[in-house]
Amino acid sequence: MEISKWFTEGIKQNKVYIIAEISQNHDGSLGQAHAFVDAVAGTGVDAIKFQTHIAEAESTPEEPFRVKFSYEDQTRYDYWKRMEFTYEQWEGLHRHAWEAGLDFLSSVFSVEAFEMMQSIGMPAWKLGSGEVFNNCLVEKMVKTGKPILLSTGLSAYEDIDHQVEMVKSNPYAVMQCTTAYPCPPEKIGLNLISEMRHRYRCPIGLSDHSGTIFPSLAAVANGALMVEVHVTMSPYMFGPDVKASVTIEKLREMTEGIRMITAMRNAPVDKTELNEEQRELKRIFAKGIYLRHDVAKGEQLKLEHLSFKKPLNGISGEHYEEVLGKRLAKDLKTGGALHWSDLEGGNTAE
Repeated sequence: MEISKWFTEGIKQNKVYIIAEISQNHDGSLGQAHAFVDAVAGTGVDAIKFQTHIAEAESTPEEPFRVKFSYEDQTRYDYWKRMEFTYEQWEGLHRHAWEAGLDFLSSVFSVEAFEMMQSIGMPAWKLGSGEVFNNCLVEKMVKTGKPILLSTGLSAYEDIDHQVEMVKSNPYAVMQCTTAYPCPPEKIGLNLISEMRHRYRCPIGLSDHSGTIFPSLAAVANGALMVEVHVTMSPYMFGPDVKASVTIEKLREMTEGIRMITAMRNAPVDKTELNEEQRELKRIFAKGIYLRHDVAKGEQLKLEHLSFKKPLNGISGEHYEEVLGKRLAKDLKTGGALHWSDLEGGNTAE
């Protein structure tokens, strides 16, 4: 479902919007980025998301991450440079995603990246945990009128309150996020899904970095309406996000699970009374009282006269104590179901 339609219709239907986050798992290869589009399109998710980095526009020499961290890149800055695509390349990825039936999203980390993605035709904006404090960037996003997805990995409630105030004129969602790669289960913050839902009265999501499908499934069961997970082709690929990513196969399994959970949530079961189908099944499987021996009219029923068998054709086995000591109003043969009308003073109601 397209994200604009999800905000107007999908939320009312409790439909979960699922984002496959590629981040830099394409490792700077345009071909690999397009391969991700094709792979993700077969999993049933709603959107594929990348990250648009322009190293010169978002980083300085003082950045602590400007250190050697891989066999290929001398510094993190060199890595960001290698992750850059041109306008034409991003436009091609955007077109490919739409042709594959996916929303195309990309987090931006500078005004320059925002302007590039805006000209391409971004349908919504995802603010990464660090960019929510970039008021200039946030204000530019708000002016577009497009939906805004707020990541809260580096935000306390005081920060989130301010961020929500900034974007509330647009459709928006707040996403619980823990900035840890991979994120251990005790830091997922599952409790925050319901807390945020009551605090902000808006769609709440989970941006997960655990490298598993379980937090997303749990979040949806707890009311999350948006899920974002990092995705890799293989756990053996290179990249800083790979260890926090799920494989394509796991993404498909997660999506199937989320759709099933949604169907369950949208179909509450009333246990006040059994429906017609259940009543018939109860008759078939519940035990009724049957006669173990021939019993003559006027004889008092004892436990040794009774057996408990299915189907329930007559008096239910749960009433056997009420039957004991009662006299028969007529002769009954072995194997017959016992009815209230068979007892002296009995009634015809079963």
